[in-house]
Amino acid sequence: MSANLSTQDIKRRKPQQARSLERVNRILDVAEELFIADGYNATTTNAIAIRAKVSIGSLYQFFPDKAAIVQALAKRYGDLLRQQLAAVDGIDPTAMPLNAYIDLIIDRSEQFFAEYPGYYAIFMQVQGTIQELSEIEEATDTELIRDLVVLLKQRDAGLDDEDYEAIAFVLVKAIGNFLWLSLGREKLFRERLVKETKRLTLSYLQSYFSPSQAISSS
Repeated sequence: MSANLSTQDIKRRKPQQARSLERVNRILDVAEELFIADGYNATTTNAIAIRAKVSIGSLYQFFPDKAAIVQALAKRYGDLLRQQLAAVDGIDPTAMPLNAYIDLIIDRSEQFFAEYPGYYAIFMQVQGTIQELSEIEEATDTELIRDLVVLLKQRDAGLDDEDYEAIAFVLVKAIGNFLWLSLGREKLFRERLVKETKRLTLSYLQSYFSPSQAISSS
């Protein structure tokens, strides 16, 4: 009997969890639209709930305030960025020379900013006002650094673990900050800054890796 109840309980909970996830994503989507269009300060949780077609009580069940919504958006953006960069693996980077791979990584990052303009539009409004955002950003960078360490270790450079970690740290922080600073600039100047970021990154990595060296497939 106990086993049967457990199975029935699981069957009941799964649809509920799916509905809850759908509501959460709808709230985040609507909040993103309103934060971009009307601004973070002018947007109310009531306006978000009405546009998302959920009760204000349902919204508060998931998010106690607007800051919590922004934090959830920040986490979602971080996950999407990692997915965007991980998709590079499908292009077989093992056959790429250093400069081609750098171009790919930075172009993928640029593509992310183009596809999700809310990342810049929203966080420029709340930068420095919500402490938790810095913690989420740092956690995302930590994951990106770990991902990059795994990739760099596939290059036969004879480096120590500490070297790979330091290189990955510099790359994630430098590329992220340069691309962030390029956002909001005039189009031609932004394109120039992206090119300069690629040149800077390549010059830095060439001090550790052979320019023509593809990633080892071993």
